[in-house]
Amino acid sequence: MDLIRLRDVKKTYKSGTTAIYDLDLTIKKGEFVFIIGSTGCGKSTLIKMLYREEKPTSGKILVGGLDVGKIKNRKVYKLRRKIGVVFQNYQLLPNSTAYENVAFALEVLGMPKDEIHSKVMKVLDLVGLKNKAKQYPNHLSGGEQQRVAIARAIVNGPKILICDEPTGNLDPKTSMEVMEVLQAINELGTTIIMVTHDIDIVNRMKKRVVLLDSGRVVKDYKEGEYVNEGI
Repeated sequence: MDLIRLRDVKKTYKSGTTAIYDLDLTIKKGEFVFIIGSTGCGKSTLIKMLYREEKPTSGKILVGGLDVGKIKNRKVYKLRRKIGVVFQNYQLLPNSTAYENVAFALEVLGMPKDEIHSKVMKVLDLVGLKNKAKQYPNHLSGGEQQRVAIARAIVNGPKILICDEPTGNLDPKTSMEVMEVLQAINELGTTIIMVTHDIDIVNRMKKRVVLLDSGRVVKDYKEGEYVNEGI
């Protein structure tokens, strides 16, 4: 089943710069897909369009049956409830505990406290931080902070998890620990799309790999096909 479908997508900014050209891409439910390519190839623009931070200039983007380009601003929340997003710099609330950071994503939805507690503890357990629920971000390592950010992104059960360089600030060992968490989340059925420059991770994970160059898909490798060609 196609969960995401892009057809003839183009993105040109007001400055006149075109970041994405005639891009076609299909991602099925439950896939784990790496998006790679050199700086400026369009990776960030692509994922920003998926969660409607940016709108396509032309073409069609369907995410979970929603036409992203046609969603009105006041209805964007319907799309965002289908998608969790994890960034390179964690973006945690510094004066809130790990538990509170994750719970916040549910509190804004008006969910009952007992349901929030159940969901938060479940995802903290999934990312291996159940015993650090009361810790503040400055008492957590970088890898632990990123795992809190992942827990926050998935606590509401999104169909899709978008990861924008989630291991960019981490050492190789910690990066692989984070990737093991993402692998476990994927195995539970969540579709994962990850932008990365870390080709060592890409080589070790052996997932589908989409290579962008100058705003176009130049190669689309099936699971296990990618061999480090450098980017």
